[in-house]
Amino acid sequence: MTVIETTSTTSTAGTDSCAGPPRQSRRPDGQDRYTISEVVDLTGLTAHTLRWYERIGLMPHIDRSHTGQRRYRNRDLDWLDLVGKLRLTGMPVADMVRYAELVREGDHTYTERFELLKATRQDVRSRIAELQDTLNVLDRKINFYADTGRDLPSERA
Repeated sequence: MTVIETTSTTSTAGTDSCAGPPRQSRRPDGQDRYTISEVVDLTGLTAHTLRWYERIGLMPHIDRSHTGQRRYRNRDLDWLDLVGKLRLTGMPVADMVRYAELVREGDHTYTERFELLKATRQDVRSRIAELQDTLNVLDRKINFYADTGRDLPSERA
């Protein structure tokens, strides 16, 4: 069982889907057994990172082959897409692990998941506002230097 096994695999309104539409390079469900090196190629993550995600509880239930090799599925790739997005938000790893635990616990944790994601969204919005302010300062400085550069006598020759 993977972290997102509690969610539907079909895309319907109100469904808790973890990522956007599947990438074209993925195999059809039922034939979706990927080795760790294939997942490295598909995601850009390192094998070390994938193993670490398992160790800390972000992906605790990766299927194994009869020889013990990890076998990832499309739903695992969807989960990795979500984890990547959460990392981009700046969400602490502990919060990502908590979110994964809540997903595994089931539907009764929707409220707590909602609150966790809502708080993360507010943090992202605050960071975007800070970056927009910073961009405005840079734009003013760039415009100042662009205007000043045109007026310099040494530049006219």
